[in-house]
Amino acid sequence: MSTEMFNVIALIHSFLQRTVFRLWKHATPLPRQHVISEKHSYSQLYSNILRRMPADAWDSHMHVTGGKDYPIIPTAAYTPSTHTIHDAKRFESTIGISNVVFVQPSIYGNDNSCLLDGLRALGPRRGRGVVGIDPNKVNLEELLAWHELGVRGVRLNLKSVNAKLTPTQLEDKLRQYAKIVKPLGWVLELFIEMESLPIIGDIPEDLGIRICFAHFGAPKLPPMEKRTHPINPYNLAGFQSLINLLQKPDVWVKISAAYRLDEDPEFRGIEAVALELLKKAPSRCVFASDWPHTRFDGFDVRPFVDRCLQWTEAAGTTKAVFVDNARDLWDVR
Repeated sequence: MSTEMFNVIALIHSFLQRTVFRLWKHATPLPRQHVISEKHSYSQLYSNILRRMPADAWDSHMHVTGGKDYPIIPTAAYTPSTHTIHDAKRFESTIGISNVVFVQPSIYGNDNSCLLDGLRALGPRRGRGVVGIDPNKVNLEELLAWHELGVRGVRLNLKSVNAKLTPTQLEDKLRQYAKIVKPLGWVLELFIEMESLPIIGDIPEDLGIRICFAHFGAPKLPPMEKRTHPINPYNLAGFQSLINLLQKPDVWVKISAAYRLDEDPEFRGIEAVALELLKKAPSRCVFASDWPHTRFDGFDVRPFVDRCLQWTEAAGTTKAVFVDNARDLWDVR
């Protein structure tokens, strides 16, 4: 190689080095939970979760799915990967939880076979279930058998199936479900858009049953480019109605599924919602992982678990949210 060619290559190499260094120096850092560093490694994060998780904690919302042994309904919005009871126990062990509530996913409709098999495998001391039903076809004998397995609730899932009801239709639906769950002392779990909560009004108190709203009450957060942090949760449609409902003795909300609601990987939008819920209704909030994060395959929820611990530690409500409130809601003796 000629001396002239060698010098040209050396100059190019030097230029590339300087360019890469400048790009690295001025690069925007990745969000905290996406960075693996010596100081904030994932292994440290997970060990911190295990150290801080209170004993006898509950995960109040998760799912099991069983592949072709449990066929999904023809109108299912997605086809799930297989997530067995063994997978669920393995995941829960990474966050220090051994008590779970299986919730019927929309893909199985009202066929609760997979959920009930999960309860049989786990046992009623550690497990509870929230089933899907056709209120026109259930019978008391079947419900009582499910109660013995650990079922303590029925899910009315309007959001996942994009159901739009008029105020009259919603009230009729709530009363229909309440008539079924009331004799059993079960919970009616509602997955409904927060903006629809104002039309519920005083209905829950009149029903005489416990109601739990899934996933922070399903608020619609402003897009990232249109928000400043911290957001004011009272500007969210329906949030004041949720706060009002939570002042009633039999209304609850799950601190769960932030990733479905907030596109910010730091959860700064939903954080304002969480902190206000913990402030105004500390005895009516329960933690849930929403594992295995259907339609978000591969999502690691443990940074969110860590954030929940931070929020509850700051509010002095960790044992309440992870243990006591769940035991109360799910009839754990």
